[in-house]
Amino acid sequence: MFSPLYTADEMRAAEQGHEVDAMMERAGRAVAEAVLRRYPDARRVVAVCGKGANGGDGRIALRILAEAGRRTSEELDGDADVVIDALFGTGFQGDPRADAAELIERINGSGAPVVAVDLPSGVDASTGEVTATAVRASATVTMHGPKVGLMVAPGRFRAGDVEVADIGLEPGETEHQLVTEEILRIVPRKREGDTKYSAAVLVVGGSPGMTGAVCLTAEAAFRADAGYVAVAAPAASLPVIETRLLEAVKAPLDRVDELAEKARAFAVGPGLGRGESERTLVRRLLAELELPAVVDADALFELEPGDWPAPRVLTPHAGELGRLLGEEPNWVDAHRLEAVGRAAERYDSVVLLKGPDTLVAAPGAGVLVCSTGTPALATAGTGDVLTGVIAAFLAKGVDARLAAAAGAVAHGRAARLAPQQVGLVASDVVNALPLALA
Repeated sequence: MFSPLYTADEMRAAEQGHEVDAMMERAGRAVAEAVLRRYPDARRVVAVCGKGANGGDGRIALRILAEAGRRTSEELDGDADVVIDALFGTGFQGDPRADAAELIERINGSGAPVVAVDLPSGVDASTGEVTATAVRASATVTMHGPKVGLMVAPGRFRAGDVEVADIGLEPGETEHQLVTEEILRIVPRKREGDTKYSAAVLVVGGSPGMTGAVCLTAEAAFRADAGYVAVAAPAASLPVIETRLLEAVKAPLDRVDELAEKARAFAVGPGLGRGESERTLVRRLLAELELPAVVDADALFELEPGDWPAPRVLTPHAGELGRLLGEEPNWVDAHRLEAVGRAAERYDSVVLLKGPDTLVAAPGAGVLVCSTGTPALATAGTGDVLTGVIAAFLAKGVDARLAAAAGAVAHGRAARLAPQQVGLVASDVVNALPLALA
């Protein structure tokens, strides 16, 4: 279900006891082979090399490229067909010095494709943070295993295509992990003897003008294999919801406790509204219902930590997470790993931070990185779909942290399998969920 994501310290530990020269030779050869394979017509290759092992890898790559008949140089000018970025390695943190920052800007302005050695210079290997400037690579050849900084934004956006090169090290344990599609195997299917109530979901939301959100969540829960879905919404919204949802049970908010009696999990927030009465309802449900819950959208507004009786999965985007932490959204975007971890500890809950690198954190555990999505998911309503999927998995008894990660993977897989990528809408993702889970 998981593959390792290495921090700088974890890479140093993996390298202990191995001959440095042999590792560098393998690393340099891997970079050279990547350049030859990706850019077979390139005649002149320039490497910008630092003073450490990363620079040594770059110089070895130049030697092998020269042996293959390419013209090579360490002088960056306007005549390069390919640039190898070998300036900083995994040990880089903070801001590059002025001379290094100038080199990074010259690399980015060269107009040539850039192949980064291990990770783009300027990216923090352990967090993905970029404090000042960083290389924008077309491809990155990373040694032994992917680094956290290659999979977590903003570093993720600088890496280009990531190749992993074997340099003769053994796999090691890592704090943070990349989630693979194998995680979907843990989601139980309906079995003989199950009833519709075996995986029953309650969805709370859908104020007038926002009924689409609660409908998408309910439909997604059904398509993620829930057997029974009930919707509690304001009475004024029910006529609209009745016309959209055929299979779900619908009732006004004052019957929410009655509907909860049949549920195995609930989702609260999609289209709910942010008035005082709605916030009071959210606080009460989270404090009283002994059911695992997904807390999304309006239910996150002014949410305070609580001593909750069952697992809670919070699913904010950057703006919502910023409000939960008292930070600006731009700060969250720049410190995604730190932000999601802080929120998990503060709320003593699983927190899923949405994005192309969806991050799942839980108190006392490493972060799970889910990168199976597609840019097409940047459209209204897809977050409501994700909420419904996670709620269905919780209703099936899946552990909250794993349900969140599996939900993100299923959501991304469904988006990729949808027949239309241009003009994808949230209901397309709903319709593709059965195929994604098949």
